[in-house]
Amino acid sequence: MDSTARLTIRAIRARGLNLTLDRSIQTASGVMNTTPLVLVDLSTQEGITGHSYIRCYTPGALQPLVQLIANLEELLRDEAAAPIPVEQKLQRHFRLLGPQGLTAMAMGGIDMALWDARARACGVPLVTLLGGEPRPIPAYASLRTMSPQGATAEAEKLLALGFTALKIKIGWGDLAEDLATIRAVRRTVGTGIKLMVDYNQSLSVAEAVEWIRVLDEEQLFWIEEPTRADNFKGHASIAAAARTAIQLGENWWGPHDMAKSIAAHASDYVMLDVMKLGGVTGWLRAAALAESVGLLASSHTFPEFSAHLLGVTPTCQWLEYLDHAGPILREPIHIKDGYAMIPDRPGCGLEWNEDALQRWLA
Repeated sequence: MDSTARLTIRAIRARGLNLTLDRSIQTASGVMNTTPLVLVDLSTQEGITGHSYIRCYTPGALQPLVQLIANLEELLRDEAAAPIPVEQKLQRHFRLLGPQGLTAMAMGGIDMALWDARARACGVPLVTLLGGEPRPIPAYASLRTMSPQGATAEAEKLLALGFTALKIKIGWGDLAEDLATIRAVRRTVGTGIKLMVDYNQSLSVAEAVEWIRVLDEEQLFWIEEPTRADNFKGHASIAAAARTAIQLGENWWGPHDMAKSIAAHASDYVMLDVMKLGGVTGWLRAAALAESVGLLASSHTFPEFSAHLLGVTPTCQWLEYLDHAGPILREPIHIKDGYAMIPDRPGCGLEWNEDALQRWLA
């Protein structure tokens, strides 16, 4: 099937599962023992099915998000499976409610599935459909443990996979404890490994400015989301005071939020989340914004889609490796020598392991 052929939406299936993590993820906001995912299967009248998944962070939002996506099937049935017209229709549908939160997640998941379907129909990887080609993407690993002992042990295992950059979750509420974890990992990995830290929005602006003066001495590659994600002015103040680069972006609800952040000079790098930005369509707009101002762009989770998208992002920096969906995939994303390998098969490479996922269906 060629790239100009028409696909027509036949059905949209959404399934929720609360996937138990083999290791809990500790953050400044609390501990995550499960990862709630919604699997999206968008089938077409031509026999092509596109897949995506979205992550809603808290189990309490899982069934409402499943139902929201299921409710959209009637609205989109028999529509052309073309990302821009579908996006415009969904934007009109949600205009009074607003394109944030669960509505944005639903729209992002549908857009991702549409692009996957189109790449499958053309018989090419998503990166190829978008004008690139499969290639290794530099990846860093996000640690799940915040304690010095746990983070050190985890870092040792990840170095064995060839990673040359690691991210540490901090924000215990005590600068001394944060420093203890950073320094313990640094002693273990040495000076040749890049270390990033993520505060997960846990500091006030004043705290961040004060604490970062100390963190500036730790040779960190970036400091992520020190204060509330939508406080662009506050992040600009922090960035102006810091010698270490500030990273921001995983909580932007669409390219418009990104544009506001860029205008405020809120960060030195940008982090793109394919779900929250509006799917593949939103990411491509965000990547163009990043290029227009020369900001290096990394990804936030969703490595299966992010690898393809970073492959066509002019200012590509790092792919974040934190594998949420791996246990329910036939072929999880492959890391080789610290690089994410874009699969050379049609679509983004998602194939559900139906036997494995049955145990977690919500």
